Amino acid sequence: MTTDSSAASAFPTPGQELAQFADSVSRALRSVREETGRIILGQRDVIDQTLISILSGGHALLVGAPGLGKTLLVSTLGTVLGLDSRRVQFTPDLMPSDITGSEILDEDASGHRSFRFVPGPVFCQLLMADEINRASPRTQSALLQAMQERKVTVAGAEHPLPAPFHVLATQNPVEQEGTYPLPEAQLDRFLLQIQLTFPARDDERAMLLATTGQNVAQPRQILTAEQVAQAQQVVRALPVGDRIVDAILSLVRSARPETSDLPFVRENVAWGPGPRAAQSLMLATRARALLDGRLSPGLEDVIALAGPVLAHRMALTFPARAKSVTVSAVVGELTGRLG
Repeated sequence: MTTDSSAASAFPTPGQELAQFADSVSRALRSVREETGRIILGQRDVIDQTLISILSGGHALLVGAPGLGKTLLVSTLGTVLGLDSRRVQFTPDLMPSDITGSEILDEDASGHRSFRFVPGPVFCQLLMADEINRASPRTQSALLQAMQERKVTVAGAEHPLPAPFHVLATQNPVEQEGTYPLPEAQLDRFLLQIQLTFPARDDERAMLLATTGQNVAQPRQILTAEQVAQAQQVVRALPVGDRIVDAILSLVRSARPETSDLPFVRENVAWGPGPRAAQSLMLATRARALLDGRLSPGLEDVIALAGPVLAHRMALTFPARAKSVTVSAVVGELTGRLG
């Protein structure tokens, strides 16, 4: 597999002006978006949000019914971004050691015995946790340390994971049979929760024709892991204006019943987003600006990403659920006050 030379050459050497460097990175990222969109039809927002998660250095939770292309999206991005990717199919009988790895007892020719660590599939740069909510909560929790600390501990020994490291987990709707809701602590580790919906008719028609013929399109590598890491550094270097910082703080704090001055939040929200939500939103807005060719995020970035950042970090009270209040409706009310 070869890297697309035009996109690879877009990354100049460090030391150039940030504006020039960011502009070249942005052009390369748009090539990534186009290449991914050539394979994944009719899911432009989903592609953008997944790229935003990776550019922000975080993890993403892809939620949608079976057959919407979640698995194909993750495998395509692994190829296009040049990342070492692995896939784990989560099932009810999956054990934590099946993810992190385990120690085995070895015996050499002289009869000496010693333990040897055998790395699990988590030792990669892009881990696809397929149907993560079909595994037991114990196994789901095995990813917590890896997602947050980029390392795993087995038999008291710490083993660092490769860099960059990202988890793109797919999840079926929790109402489906054989699923287990993810614990709140693990949900908070995901930078974005990305909702996949059914494609429009024209997109589904194009998908039908493109995937059932003799020649099915295959993704091409555009970037390398080193270039992805450079892009992540650029995201963190982009300036954020005080107005956007205040908007992020106001949005997150107003979503907490303890600190909100809005009656509908105190009445309907059981618990709200923590400081990690504000950090995630700050990084995600920068990544969205870079992906769109801008050097600084605006209020439109905060509004566009408020739902994916906050939806899985909030819970409604029982009376609110009884009244059919939704988290998306609460977030929509909050973002409407930003304008």
